[in-house]
Amino acid sequence: MNRETLLDIYTRTMRCARSDETLRSLIISGKLATLYYTYRGQELVTAAMMAAVNTDDYLVTTYRGQHDQIAKGVPFDLLYAEIAGRATGTCKGKGGSMHITHPATGVMVTTGVVGSGLPIANGLALSSKNRKDGKVTICCFGDGATNIGAFHEALNMAQLYMLPVIFFCQNNRYGEHTAFADHTKVDSIVTRAAAYGMKGIHVDGNDAEAMYAAAAEAVEHARSGKGPVLLEAMCYRMMGHFFGADFSYMPADHVAEMTAEDPLPKLRQLMLDHQFTEAELAEIVAKIDADLEAATEFAFNSPFPGAEELRIDVFEEEIAA
Repeated sequence: MNRETLLDIYTRTMRCARSDETLRSLIISGKLATLYYTYRGQELVTAAMMAAVNTDDYLVTTYRGQHDQIAKGVPFDLLYAEIAGRATGTCKGKGGSMHITHPATGVMVTTGVVGSGLPIANGLALSSKNRKDGKVTICCFGDGATNIGAFHEALNMAQLYMLPVIFFCQNNRYGEHTAFADHTKVDSIVTRAAAYGMKGIHVDGNDAEAMYAAAAEAVEHARSGKGPVLLEAMCYRMMGHFFGADFSYMPADHVAEMTAEDPLPKLRQLMLDHQFTEAELAEIVAKIDADLEAATEFAFNSPFPGAEELRIDVFEEEIAA
């Protein structure tokens, strides 16, 4: 991995990390009222994935997917306005944090229903195949979604029609409050790929070089017409299922393990090993913080959607009862 790619991954990672800290701070201070699912610990895994795709490639993610959206390129100002319920948001303030959509950066669907994004991703990928537009679709989900019927149906269909889709499982080892071993009796999700004749890749999502290599391999496979990929990236969720919830249900040895594997200090050390200076890294973070401050101001200074918006964007053409 060259320095330019590493710098790209670091920048995307820190955009995710600093945004998570900002949103948590806004909620704690009472300035922002929203249901928020912190992705702390999963910043790098998605940054490396999104660094391997193009801006116009499609993304389908979940209500836990603010890091996916940020890494894919959704502007902070539009994202924050949407989370704050303002009319200037990506969905005019009517979707909120669980339903972010921004086609300009390929973010097509954010779903609040566990596992429901996989068949939707197939639809996007089928469109790309029929149009021959060369795009791939990335579908993000956690290990908890892999026991939903839609997971199995979507993987079977994708392989049957050789769709250019990457099923990107960010396995953080917990489905809400349930440990991976308590809801799945296989060693890893990727073993299921063989049942569909699909390419499977298993990777340490906390290793920037390994994660990017796996992502690039998956993208090349899907984009070249070789069919879908099930990519399982092992990572950790370092906070509760939603912000405000604790993680006392996690064993002490698991907490110690995920603390030791924190991707942020590991990535920082990798940057220093590649001769990036402390000053360069600080400058990147300072620029991100300035962007976040401007986005927060933009969001809070934006108006709420008016009552006239209640019936707009509901039906293509309103039909009188």
